[in-house]
Amino acid sequence: MTTTTPRRLIVGITGASGTIYGIRLLERLRALDIETHLVLSRWGARTLVHETRYTVDDVQRLATVSYASTDQGAAISSGSFLTMGMIVLPCSMKTLGAIAHGIGESLVSRAADVVLKERRRLVLAVREAPFHDIHLENMLRLSRMGVIISPPVPAFYNHPKTIDDIVDHTVTRMLDLFGLHGDDTARWDGEMGAGAPPGSVKI
Repeated sequence: MTTTTPRRLIVGITGASGTIYGIRLLERLRALDIETHLVLSRWGARTLVHETRYTVDDVQRLATVSYASTDQGAAISSGSFLTMGMIVLPCSMKTLGAIAHGIGESLVSRAADVVLKERRRLVLAVREAPFHDIHLENMLRLSRMGVIISPPVPAFYNHPKTIDDIVDHTVTRMLDLFGLHGDDTARWDGEMGAGAPPGSVKI
């Protein structure tokens, strides 16, 4: 008898700048009919109300299920609870360090630890700059364990016109990492533009 993994994803939003990415991810996952299990950390909530027009309740309502960041008895604390994996968007360096060293004092890091031990997909959208040696060593440590380190870096080949365009493109790339492909965001067709007229740019 084979068990089909439910279309269920854990989403962590932590205290790094860029909570709008996590919000947009939840919106897109809802449109794709993916069951979402959200953990909004204490500092993620603080950054949220500083950076966006959303309230904590607004964001929690976007998820199928929302947990308190201290709830170690949550379903996502157990490997028996089947999921496609987990994404932390954005991922603070504090959260990165806790996950890299197996410190499960918060539900975000505990859920990530479960995803690691069950060999499921874990994506960390680390958000900080510049990186120092400890940041880089923690990323490398996790990358060697199969974690995908995917900073929310904007792209410009798709000629974004608004901040929403930049956010949507980044979230689309994050969804791609889980094999989730929607048709509500324009994708690059692989064709390079003609650029400036010959002779107008000196190289």
